[in-house]
Amino acid sequence: MNKKIIAIILVVVGLLAIAVGVFLVFNKDSDTKKEDAMKQQGESIMNKDDKAIVVYFSAQNHTRNVATKIAANVGADIFEIEPVQAYTEDDLSWTDSESRVSREHNDESLQAIELKSTTVPNWDEYDTVFIGYPIWWGGSSWVVDSFVKKVDFGDKTVIPFCTSHSSGLGTSDTDLKAKATGGNWQPGHRFSQDATDAEIKTWTDSLL
Repeated sequence: MNKKIIAIILVVVGLLAIAVGVFLVFNKDSDTKKEDAMKQQGESIMNKDDKAIVVYFSAQNHTRNVATKIAANVGADIFEIEPVQAYTEDDLSWTDSESRVSREHNDESLQAIELKSTTVPNWDEYDTVFIGYPIWWGGSSWVVDSFVKKVDFGDKTVIPFCTSHSSGLGTSDTDLKAKATGGNWQPGHRFSQDATDAEIKTWTDSLL
């Protein structure tokens, strides 16, 4: 091969390597700044005098366990979102294409879940609302979507949190915000389904 062509190829390869390196550094720096901003924001999310409530839907107790700990940590009241037709273990079998959650996932018209109530006692008195849900197919459970669409959050601070076996938070927090009326929505937080009391306490402490 001509030495001139080889030299040109080496120069191009070198430039590409530099570009990739700059890209990776920039992205890492952006992620770090985003995390720092979220932490800084989280430190002033709640006032200790705020009246708070934890509103949650739990399919298999994981979200309920976290919601209960959050409520205890911040001195919040608690409200459970309950479907009129409760989900059974068989309903929640996402590996079964004929299960309830699979059919609902595949047909959006089935995701408008009828709830026992969307009326939270003394709703107007709350300054801060925690919204808890399990992650289904990479997003928030549509049971919680149904609640969020029917409630006016006004000027309340809204703090989403989710539980999952392996999936991340994804865009579930911002997706809920897009479906909601009102609310000062904060970045969400994801807990593993086996989150420890210490992990939950660390997060709630960061909000105060």
